[in-house]
Amino acid sequence: MRYQWLILFLLLGSCSRNDSDNGANNLPDTFTVRLTNAFPELRFSRPLDVQSPDDGTNRIFVVEQRGRILVFPNETTVPQSTVFLDIGNRVDDSENEMGLLGMVFHPDFATNGYFYVYYNTSRNTTVVSRFSVMETDANNADANSEVILLQIPQPFTNHNGGQLAFGPDGFLYIAVGDGGSGGDPQGNAQNRENLLGSILRIDVNGMDDGLNYAIPPDNPYAESTVFRREIFAYGLRNPWRMSFDVETAALWAGDVGQGELEEIDIIQKGANYGWNFLEGTACFSGNECDTESLVPPVFEYTHNAGDVSITGGYVYRGSLLPQLRSHYIYADFVSGRIWALAVNGTSVGNNELLLNSGLNISSFGTDNQNELYICSFDGAIYRLNQETK
Repeated sequence: MRYQWLILFLLLGSCSRNDSDNGANNLPDTFTVRLTNAFPELRFSRPLDVQSPDDGTNRIFVVEQRGRILVFPNETTVPQSTVFLDIGNRVDDSENEMGLLGMVFHPDFATNGYFYVYYNTSRNTTVVSRFSVMETDANNADANSEVILLQIPQPFTNHNGGQLAFGPDGFLYIAVGDGGSGGDPQGNAQNRENLLGSILRIDVNGMDDGLNYAIPPDNPYAESTVFRREIFAYGLRNPWRMSFDVETAALWAGDVGQGELEEIDIIQKGANYGWNFLEGTACFSGNECDTESLVPPVFEYTHNAGDVSITGGYVYRGSLLPQLRSHYIYADFVSGRIWALAVNGTSVGNNELLLNSGLNISSFGTDNQNELYICSFDGAIYRLNQETK
C-alpha cells in the first residue's frame, strides 16, 4: 500500500492542477467541444439525474430535486415531458443539498416494472425506496407502491450523496455522504457502525430477516456483528456522483472536498478512502495521517482556480465522440469547467474540455446508446458536441 501511495503522490504532483497534463491519452489540441441543448423545447427545475431503462423504449427520465421524475422520448424535438412520479409531498428540498437526489431502474425493469429512488424527508432522514410502474401506463408510476428499503438518519442537512447504481453483479450500490456539517465532526465516515460516508451494496432481489433486502454474502462485513453489513467501501465525504464503466465494470466516484482538494476515486471492495484523516492526499486539519491502510484517489484538483465542488460523471462509451472513448468526463459545479480524465496504469492525463461553460453542472447521465448528457441548474439538459474548424 505504501508503494501505491508513492506512485500516486508522484503522479499527482504534476497532475493535480486544473489543466491538461503530459499523461495518458491526452486529447489533441485540435479537439474542441461545445455544449448544445439536447431537448430545447423542455425545461426542468433543478435537474439532478438522467436515466434510461434498458427496456427497448428509448426514453429519457429526468429527476428534479423538488420530488418529481419526468419522462419523454429520446428525441431532440420532443415538445413536452410527462410527470412519471411526483413525491414532492414526501421530499424535503428546503436546503440546497436535500431533495430527491437520484433514481435507478432495476436491471429487469422491462418485466418487473421496479425502480428505486433516494430522497430526504423533513425528519432529517434519507430514504431509499422501491416503486413500481402502473400496469396500464408505462409513463406513469404508482406513487402508492412505495416499499422502503433503508432509512438513514442525517445529523445535518448537507452531504447527502444520493446516487444509485446497479452493478454488473446485479446488486444495488448506494452513495451516502458523511452526514454533513464541516470536517465530519461526528467522525461518521470512519465509523463503520453507521452507514454514513460510505458506498453501500445490497441485494434487492432477496430478503434477510427484518430487512426488505439481503446482504450480498461477499460484502466486506457480511458476517460482522459490529459493523454495518451493507458497507462496501467507506471513508468518503460526499460522493457526488458515481457510475460504473459499462466496459470495465470499474466504479468511479467524485468525492466533494472540504476546503482544499476535490477527488476522483475508483471504488474497491472494503477500501477506506481516508476522510476525515485525509482530504484527497493531504492530511486534514491536524488529524492522524497514517496512509498505510488508505486508498488514494486516482486524481485530485485544488481550489486555486475557483473549482471547488466536483460533479462526478461517466467513462464515455458512446460513439458520437470517438476521441473521448475511455475518458472519464466530469465537471465542477461552481466553476462550470468540464474535463476528460484518462487513467492508464500509473499514467494519468487530465484534459480540459470547456474552460467556462457558464453552468452549474449538477449531474451527468447516459442513454441506451451510452451517449452522455449533462444536467444544469439553468433548467436544461445538454450534450457535448465536437466543434468543427
